[in-house]
Amino acid sequence: MSTSSSSRKKVAGATYTTTDAAYFEKRTLKRSAGVWGLWGLAVAAVISGDFSGWNFGIGFAGFGGMLIAFVILVVMYYGLTFSIGEMAAAMPHTGGAYSFARSAMGPWGGLATGLAETIEYVATTAVVVYFSGQYADSALELLTGVSLPAFVWWIILYALFIALNAAGANISFGFAIVVSIISIGIIVVFGAVLLVVGVGLYFLARWARRRGERAQTASR
Repeated sequence: MSTSSSSRKKVAGATYTTTDAAYFEKRTLKRSAGVWGLWGLAVAAVISGDFSGWNFGIGFAGFGGMLIAFVILVVMYYGLTFSIGEMAAAMPHTGGAYSFARSAMGPWGGLATGLAETIEYVATTAVVVYFSGQYADSALELLTGVSLPAFVWWIILYALFIALNAAGANISFGFAIVVSIISIGIIVVFGAVLLVVGVGLYFLARWARRRGERAQTASR
């Protein structure tokens, strides 16, 4: 790629170089995800909190406090998704939040946002591997009576996730769809069982109280 000094533009310390169509043609994205692939990716990215982070929130704040936080979170997420949707339509860049921040705040704003996103992805992967290792070890110990050290599970899961991403986008999206469906199924079953047990215990408590009142009335 040949460039000249006239094709260079300096903005806030960053140098932008004008390129030809061939440069972008070599880097054209190929569509790998359909509607279900994007759905699976989005659900799989956030549903892990229902199996890990919520436990700490409910234990610390109780059901009522968690419900208030949930409502606030839903409102914030609606604002986030609508904002990203509008910006993605106006600026169809592949950089996501980095591109949006760079367009609005210049190269240094884009750099700060890109670094923050990088830290977010690294931390998210570590959290997912940590909790997934705990669940996997509990299942293994329950089925076989064998328990592995935590770092062994971290190595296995990191190797698995890297292999899935290296295998290609189609396989990664397919795996995300499967994980999302299984996770949603577990939550639905858990919620249904919890509802049935809760309603059953409620009516059982009412029945026991009425029986005790009748017994007291009969003894008089």
